[in-house]
Amino acid sequence: MGSNNIVLFEPEIPQNTGNIMRTCVATNTILHLIEPLGFSLSEKQIKRSGANYIKDVKLVTYKNFDEFLEKNKGEFYYLTRYGMHSLYDVETKDPEKDYYFILGKESTGIPKEILANNLERTIRLPMTDKVRSLNLSNVAAIIVYEALRQQGFNDLSFYEPEIYKGKNYLLE
Repeated sequence: MGSNNIVLFEPEIPQNTGNIMRTCVATNTILHLIEPLGFSLSEKQIKRSGANYIKDVKLVTYKNFDEFLEKNKGEFYYLTRYGMHSLYDVETKDPEKDYYFILGKESTGIPKEILANNLERTIRLPMTDKVRSLNLSNVAAIIVYEALRQQGFNDLSFYEPEIYKGKNYLLE
């Protein structure tokens, strides 16, 4: 069985990583962090943004990008404002494949050398010319949910789970 994976290349802002951790837990997505990190994983900003869900995140860290590439195989997509393809050109339907969505550091993105060597795998989200890019955690959520939509949402619940208020909460 394949998996969806968010890869953060040298993330700098703990709140973004915390929000992405929460999205990963909600969607059964694996999170990969490529060092150096601009923060400690024990910082309270991560815990605050990830709420109580951080303990459940499937997290793998790497010393550098080369180590990440050595240890992972699958379909790699690089999200960048310079992308040559739309998010909607990407197919993630094959349940046997591992899909990796690589997002760059907040200040400078993914290094140009990496992008230039993977032009056919660069993705840009459609947007106006009024902004350069969206917030990193928003991009992660958008790409994961598009992949999941194509995969039929892989057993995710469409209703409020009974362990919380339950499906019929609004009917009571």
